[in-house]
Amino acid sequence: MSQHFLLSAAARTLSLVKVMRMTDSQARETFKAIRWASTEGAPVCPKCGCVDIYDLTTRQIFKCAGCLSQFSVTSGTIFASRKLPVRDILAAIAIFVNGAKGYSALQLSRDLDVQYKTAFVMAHKLREAIALTRDADQLTGEVEVDGAYFGGYVKPANEKANRRDRRLSENQSGKRQVVVAIRERDGETRPFVAKREADGVALVAANVETGTTVHADEASHWDNLHARFATKRINHSEAYSLNGACTNMVESFFSRLRRAEAGIHHHISGKYLAAYATEMAWREDNRRVSNGGQFAQIVAGAMAAPVSRQWKGYWQRRA
Repeated sequence: MSQHFLLSAAARTLSLVKVMRMTDSQARETFKAIRWASTEGAPVCPKCGCVDIYDLTTRQIFKCAGCLSQFSVTSGTIFASRKLPVRDILAAIAIFVNGAKGYSALQLSRDLDVQYKTAFVMAHKLREAIALTRDADQLTGEVEVDGAYFGGYVKPANEKANRRDRRLSENQSGKRQVVVAIRERDGETRPFVAKREADGVALVAANVETGTTVHADEASHWDNLHARFATKRINHSEAYSLNGACTNMVESFFSRLRRAEAGIHHHISGKYLAAYATEMAWREDNRRVSNGGQFAQIVAGAMAAPVSRQWKGYWQRRA
């Protein structure tokens, strides 16, 4: 029997031990090499683009000879105004990557010995960086689409006589949302959060190239896809794959998202569901990429991302 990729040596190209053994200067050089790859790690002023830079080593910041502005290795990035040492940020990314089903902020706070609030914001900044690296081109080839509901859990009553059918809308909390996933076979998974699965018809029209073959289940709202796409339908009460039609790959994504919700986070707030869905889509699409490759993707994405308007000063705004 063939070995699972995650158990192979090819999946392990990053060692958390090596990251934690870095000195602060080595971690800083790593950030410089990734952020300013085009100049081989030589700093570039984020304001004017000048390359004539002074290195103020006593404060670990740079000064531009052109506009005289001062900046650090993380200025103008998603980690702007950081307080953690850069080595701890690299360690947080390495820990985050190694969580095959995701990584909770509580676990991260314990691993880094920081407050839960710090770990919560750090993890969401990484999810924002991941979202900014995702491709925006239309999907082509063979594409699968389906929806799954998350959140809005209603606890059943203690006594059987007081229990209600939680499938009925009047007995639900109103917080339940659907994640519509559009997945290109051997390509990208693109999740969206909506109130109804039927909203996925418009999402497919906006994100899938006309003429593409789309696979969907027998839900009636997907009937509208036939007018624009070559559509194959699968009745899950009869089979999961039949006559070349199946949605197994998009179901695989939902399985990963459900495992993350139930086994790692236990509860996902509705307003952050899109961020978690995007993270799981990225993990699913990069499941055959080594942890070192995933680490490099996130660091590069974070260095290219602008200052986070949602997460910078998040807890101060909530106070």
